[in-house]
Amino acid sequence: MRFTFSHAFRGGCVIVDDDGTTGPECLVEFGDGVTVVSEWRRGGDVMDLEIPAHRTAKGARIAARRWRLVRRKDGTWRSERASGEVETP
Repeated sequence: MRFTFSHAFRGGCVIVDDDGTTGPECLVEFGDGVTVVSEWRRGGDVMDLEIPAHRTAKGARIAARRWRLVRRKDGTWRSERASGEVETP
């Protein structure tokens, strides 16, 4: 899947490529070219995605977060925050 910007945010556009895999891991690419391995679970027109902490191509720190991706009636996917930061051990 691909976020069109350098980071995920509420209402952001997400391009979901259905390659037939069932998870739990997937590659998430951001608009600045950064790619991270994430975990996902899908249930119909909703997908839960856990993105680990990472840095943008310009070096900005992005905290690990859980996102809910929702497919709209027009077929596009948008990101919604599922929860706050993900705790890391």
